[in-house]
Amino acid sequence: MRCVIARFPFELTKSGVLESMKGIKPEQVMGESVIIGRRRYPVKQVGQVVTRQDRRDFSADEVLRAMTRLGFTCRALPSAVPVGIHDPLRHASAMLGTPMSV
Repeated sequence: MRCVIARFPFELTKSGVLESMKGIKPEQVMGESVIIGRRRYPVKQVGQVVTRQDRRDFSADEVLRAMTRLGFTCRALPSAVPVGIHDPLRHASAMLGTPMSV
Protein backbone atom coordinates (compact mmCIF):
# COMPACT_ATOMS: atom_id res chain seq x y z
CA MET A 1 0.00 0.00 0.00
CA ARG A 2 1.29 3.43 -0.89
CA CYS A 3 1.58 5.81 2.07
CA VAL A 4 2.93 9.33 2.27
CA ILE A 5 4.87 10.01 5.46
CA ALA A 6 6.81 13.26 5.88
CA ARG A 7 6.06 14.16 2.23
CA PHE A 8 7.81 11.00 0.97
CA PRO A 9 5.93 8.09 -0.65
CA PHE A 10 6.44 4.62 0.81
CA GLU A 11 5.22 1.23 -0.38
CA LEU A 12 4.31 -0.46 2.90
CA THR A 13 2.93 -3.94 3.43
CA LYS A 14 1.87 -5.62 6.63
CA SER A 15 4.46 -8.37 6.15
CA GLY A 16 7.13 -5.74 5.44
CA VAL A 17 6.36 -3.90 8.67
CA LEU A 18 6.39 -7.17 10.62
CA GLU A 19 9.77 -8.05 9.12
CA SER A 20 11.19 -4.58 9.85
CA MET A 21 10.08 -4.68 13.49
CA LYS A 22 11.33 -8.23 14.10
CA GLY A 23 14.09 -8.14 16.71
CA ILE A 24 13.41 -4.51 17.68
CA LYS A 25 12.94 -4.03 21.42
CA PRO A 26 9.94 -1.79 22.21
CA GLU A 27 10.67 1.45 23.98
CA GLN A 28 8.49 2.63 26.85
CA VAL A 29 5.11 3.79 25.56
CA MET A 30 4.26 7.32 26.67
CA GLY A 31 1.63 8.19 24.05
CA GLU A 32 0.08 6.64 20.98
CA SER A 33 1.13 3.06 20.26
CA VAL A 34 0.89 0.31 17.65
CA ILE A 35 0.55 -3.38 18.45
CA ILE A 36 2.78 -5.38 16.11
CA GLY A 37 2.83 -9.10 16.75
CA ARG A 38 2.49 -9.41 20.51
CA ARG A 39 4.43 -6.24 21.30
CA ARG A 40 3.29 -2.68 21.83
CA TYR A 41 5.54 -0.07 20.21
CA PRO A 42 5.46 3.74 20.40
CA VAL A 43 4.22 5.17 17.09
CA LYS A 44 7.34 7.28 16.56
CA GLN A 45 9.61 4.23 17.02
CA VAL A 46 7.64 2.31 14.38
CA GLY A 47 7.79 5.26 12.01
CA GLN A 48 11.53 5.62 12.46
CA VAL A 49 12.23 1.93 11.83
CA VAL A 50 9.87 1.59 8.85
CA THR A 51 10.78 4.85 7.06
CA ARG A 52 14.42 5.16 8.22
CA GLN A 53 13.74 8.84 8.87
CA ASP A 54 14.36 10.95 11.93
CA ARG A 55 11.42 11.06 14.33
CA ARG A 56 11.23 14.83 14.02
CA ASP A 57 10.47 14.55 10.29
CA PHE A 58 7.01 12.99 10.60
CA SER A 59 3.99 13.19 12.87
CA ALA A 60 2.50 10.40 14.94
CA ASP A 61 -0.79 10.87 13.07
CA GLU A 62 0.83 10.03 9.73
CA VAL A 63 2.17 6.74 11.08
CA LEU A 64 -1.09 5.94 12.91
CA ARG A 65 -3.07 6.38 9.67
CA ALA A 66 -0.69 4.16 7.74
CA MET A 67 -0.59 1.40 10.38
CA THR A 68 -4.39 1.45 10.74
CA ARG A 69 -4.80 1.11 6.97
CA LEU A 70 -2.42 -1.86 7.03
CA GLY A 71 -4.60 -3.54 9.68
CA PHE A 72 -2.51 -3.08 12.83
CA THR A 73 -4.18 -2.27 16.13
CA CYS A 74 -3.41 1.29 17.18
CA ARG A 75 -4.01 2.77 20.61
CA ALA A 76 -4.59 6.48 21.05
CA LEU A 77 -3.16 8.60 23.80
CA PRO A 78 -5.13 7.82 26.98
CA SER A 79 -7.11 10.76 28.28
CA ALA A 80 -6.09 12.02 31.69
CA VAL A 81 -8.53 11.23 34.46
CA PRO A 82 -8.61 13.84 37.21
CA VAL A 83 -8.07 12.23 40.59
CA GLY A 84 -9.56 15.05 42.64
CA ILE A 85 -7.65 14.08 45.79
CA HIS A 86 -5.50 16.95 47.03
CA ASP A 87 -5.00 15.91 50.63
CA PRO A 88 -1.93 13.62 51.05
CA LEU A 89 -3.68 11.53 53.73
CA ARG A 90 -6.71 10.93 51.54
CA HIS A 91 -4.48 10.17 48.56
CA ALA A 92 -2.49 7.57 50.53
CA SER A 93 -5.68 6.07 51.90
CA ALA A 94 -7.17 5.82 48.39
CA MET A 95 -4.00 4.14 47.11
CA LEU A 96 -4.11 1.57 49.89
CA GLY A 97 -7.78 0.93 49.27
CA THR A 98 -8.71 1.18 52.91
CA PRO A 99 -11.47 3.35 54.35
CA MET A 100 -10.15 6.54 55.85
CA SER A 101 -11.14 7.41 59.40
CA VAL A 102 -10.33 10.90 60.60
